[in-house]
Amino acid sequence: MRFPNRETVERVRNEYPKGTRVELVKMDDCQAPPIGTKGTVLGVDDIASIMVAWDNGSGLNVAYGEDICRKLGGGK
Repeated sequence: MRFPNRETVERVRNEYPKGTRVELVKMDDCQAPPIGTKGTVLGVDDIASIMVAWDNGSGLNVAYGEDICRKLGGGK
């Protein structure tokens, strides 16, 4: 896996600030929440993974360049 540069990390942080509501579109992990699961962004780590508290209790991050989530309306 190639790590994103600092500018990319900052872009993702600006796009997904803490409190943003998201919906899972794709995650290639046997422990992944079901597609369509909604959650709240807790932050973005130093490799641009989006840390999410999924509504079903899962805590798996959305890995930059691998997984996909989309923003929902009404985020902070």
